[in-house]
Amino acid sequence: MTDFAALLQPDQGQSAKTISIVRKADFTEWLSAQPERTRTAALASRFEGNPGDMLIAPGDTTAEWSVILGDSEDRSIWTLASAATRLPEGHYRLANESPGELALGWLLAHYRFGRYLSKPDPSPSRVLLTSDLASISEHVRVAQATSLVRDLVNVPAADMGPADLQHEAEAIAKQFGAAVLLTKGHDLEVGYPMVHAVGQAAEKRNAPRLIEIEWGNPAHPRVAIIGKGVTFDSGGLDIKPASGMRIMKKDMGGAAHALALARLIMDARLPVRLHMIVPAAENAIAGNAFRPGDILKSRNGMTVEIDNTDAEGRLILADALTKAGEGEPELIIDFATLTGAARVALGPDLPALFCNDEALADELNNAALVEHDPVWRLPLWSGYDDMLKSDIADIVNSSEGGMAGAITAALFLRKFVPAGTPWAHFDTWAWRASPKPGRPKGGEALGLRAAWAVLKARYPAI
Repeated sequence: MTDFAALLQPDQGQSAKTISIVRKADFTEWLSAQPERTRTAALASRFEGNPGDMLIAPGDTTAEWSVILGDSEDRSIWTLASAATRLPEGHYRLANESPGELALGWLLAHYRFGRYLSKPDPSPSRVLLTSDLASISEHVRVAQATSLVRDLVNVPAADMGPADLQHEAEAIAKQFGAAVLLTKGHDLEVGYPMVHAVGQAAEKRNAPRLIEIEWGNPAHPRVAIIGKGVTFDSGGLDIKPASGMRIMKKDMGGAAHALALARLIMDARLPVRLHMIVPAAENAIAGNAFRPGDILKSRNGMTVEIDNTDAEGRLILADALTKAGEGEPELIIDFATLTGAARVALGPDLPALFCNDEALADELNNAALVEHDPVWRLPLWSGYDDMLKSDIADIVNSSEGGMAGAITAALFLRKFVPAGTPWAHFDTWAWRASPKPGRPKGGEALGLRAAWAVLKARYPAI
């Protein structure tokens, strides 16, 4: 993992190049106030203060250059990210201000995934200085969590099966003195029958399991964090086409988010009793794969008719939600790469947020805006519960016709959430198909920062 702590340092007056940010609307006034050499450089490079534009402004000597960045009226955490990937190694500080939230974008611009490269792309050490000393640890902590999500999602399924997710959870738990509980084999089949059914066709080394982390003072409020851990999704017997299967290594993106959020909670020592749950399985194809038309019995006793084996994520989450509810948590948050319907509706950048509690929904929406981690709330429309009716079981796992796919998936999950327990469900993509400053193509944390901001506010560290 990138050493983010080395890239954000206290400003103690050390030698550094300055970075000035100019909004497009202020460009003309700014330019008129600059020395002739800066105006000439701006004209020669066609720098006009547009967002993402960068100008190297000359100083009195060749060693005294500075950086000018264009920006929009609505500054985001990614303002410095583009520059961070283009500047040479060295120390930098913002002119006349502390970087604040921009520091996170600076850090994440240095993320690299080079595990499988024979010659990894080097990342020069560009150090940003800040006078806001109290914020350094938090920016580094969030950058590490985001990097963890990206790393876990980027690893191919051959190296990130259920056992590998277990090892990741064990490593994180060990770092913070947390307990890991593991359920697999016969105990999984009896106790979490839908997790078992989804993963039973996988090879032995990729056998399904339920992974739990318990941490914190039992006297503190209990918070459950759940992540869908389908380490590869072939679609099962309702097999996906090649185009739909290509990036299905990312179908454990919900588990990656849950592990990262659990790490944030423990690292900041929030006063909560954390219960993290990852149902981990590979949705494979073999003679013992679960079939369309099968009826599965869930952990809470509800029977589920299988309409589509490619709607497997909600099955394993249902058993995990039941387990979480048995601990009587004060709050449940789950992350899942659950439906293509959410992506059709909202595209790649916006996780669909479903929530059964208005106060919690408001907190998450507000945090998403503040943290520049956008989400979009979709309704838990009870009128669509009829779409999940079965003639021969309690419910079906997938409605016919494909309408309201993200909503009906969330309604399915809601049936396994204890009545009266505040619950938020993020239907996230966990992926970026094309790069943006600070956000490379590949695995991505979407909704993580918003959820973390809410937890920090609800349960401030002592």
